[in-house]
Amino acid sequence: MAESPRATPVVRPLRGRTRRGRGCLLSLLGFGVFGALLLALAWALINRADGSIVSGGQQRSYLLHVPASYDPATPAPLVISIHGFAEWPAHQMQISRWNDLADRHGFIVVYPAGTGFPRRWRAGGGTAVDDLADVTFIADLIDDLAARYTIDRTRIYANGLSNGGGMSYRLACQLADRIAAVGSVSGAYLFPVSDCLLSRPVPFIAFHGTADPIVPYAGGPSRSFDLPFPDVPAWIAAYAERNGCDATPAPLPERGEVSGVEYTGCRDDADVIFYTIAGGGHAWPGSAPLPRFIVGQTSQEIDATAVMWAFFSQHRLGD
Repeated sequence: MAESPRATPVVRPLRGRTRRGRGCLLSLLGFGVFGALLLALAWALINRADGSIVSGGQQRSYLLHVPASYDPATPAPLVISIHGFAEWPAHQMQISRWNDLADRHGFIVVYPAGTGFPRRWRAGGGTAVDDLADVTFIADLIDDLAARYTIDRTRIYANGLSNGGGMSYRLACQLADRIAAVGSVSGAYLFPVSDCLLSRPVPFIAFHGTADPIVPYAGGPSRSFDLPFPDVPAWIAAYAERNGCDATPAPLPERGEVSGVEYTGCRDDADVIFYTIAGGGHAWPGSAPLPRFIVGQTSQEIDATAVMWAFFSQHRLGD
């Protein structure tokens, strides 16, 4: 059988192919540059800040909300709300909704930014200058805001989520003469109790879910962090003991999956309140739910921000 004739290959000019390839390459490069610009713009938007100060030789940023009702003739309370690990000020503002309450009650809210990437707070131990840099930053931020706004220095409050909750606890330990009360949601309490030398008992309110996958309610390492997180109810009891509270807390009315206890009889009326969310995850109660596969359940049975503000409103320095 005769062989079938082979098809004659079509030979296209190499020059034409080179031009098309060069055009595709330039298009890809252009898309890459454009995509990089889009990513940079998106990061700038979500990580936006509207203020900055120099603290410890480093420029630090923050988001600030001043209500329209602010009157320089009337001292306004200041709420410092601190984001969690790998979070940012605008997201803390979004999930906590402090601005809504600030507009209704006439207080100022500031959302400071941590350092590094992902952003974080040095809320653990250590007494070196670098370990204290975030405490110094918050102190400097208070001074800067007080120089530009009429701040009621007896009504400065700190709160935060996760790593930010741990930072709020550290502020209670090291800025007790400036912070009237603190709050925490899913707090990572890694600052050693032995280093928490309270100059005064600081009122404390906390929320924690029993199914928190990131900072375990029962303590120990989590799937995300190999860290010695404390047993949260035991840690709260120890904090209350440091405040000189009665050993046995009083139960608070239950709200669905939310139960709470209040430690009373504390020195200087520095009471401690702890809410447990049965089945709750690593989330801010009352906020718009975050992805459940990451943080677990977000309870809607209690508004942590509103309850926190009601607690803060009962406390001021010097009372």
